[in-house]
Amino acid sequence: MHYFSQLFNYDHPWSHVVIGMWHKYPNPHCSHVLSIDVVDRSVDPQSGIIRTERILGCKQKAPGWIVKLFGGSEDAFVREVSFIDPATQTATITSVNLSLSQFATCYESIRYTPSPDGRTTFAQTAEIQARMALWRSAADKLESWLVQRFEQNAQLGKLGFTDVLRQLWESREQQPAKQ
Repeated sequence: MHYFSQLFNYDHPWSHVVIGMWHKYPNPHCSHVLSIDVVDRSVDPQSGIIRTERILGCKQKAPGWIVKLFGGSEDAFVREVSFIDPATQTATITSVNLSLSQFATCYESIRYTPSPDGRTTFAQTAEIQARMALWRSAADKLESWLVQRFEQNAQLGKLGFTDVLRQLWESREQQPAKQ
């Protein structure tokens, strides 16, 4: 099993980041994400927590040896479940791959929380595991490639989301107030 984690702050308040979450895709930095379908959304009447389940459709170019060994295509699907808690100002997102999950799983967790300086702390972790005990060397290669691809996509995601937040909020802050 391989792990990935990163922690940093967005220069926007928590409320802006949470609204921006729903505008993250499409963006030019994350062109591998082709579709986002909301499967379910509900609000808990007692707690006010908003739960959203989405399926993301992606296109990922895999190395030839992976396609030859496992089959499949460049099309991949990911299940994402988010919980937005306005009372505690916490947004939690978990995701897991649906495609080729019989061979490897990537379980991702993201948490957005307000930081004391008015920015938003972003914490991301991922556990990546190949499911091929008989072929340990192939599993190690597969995990290494998946971690590398996850890191690349995480950096692109950070760049893309930063641009989305900038476009959503900085342009509004620069507009003159309506009379």
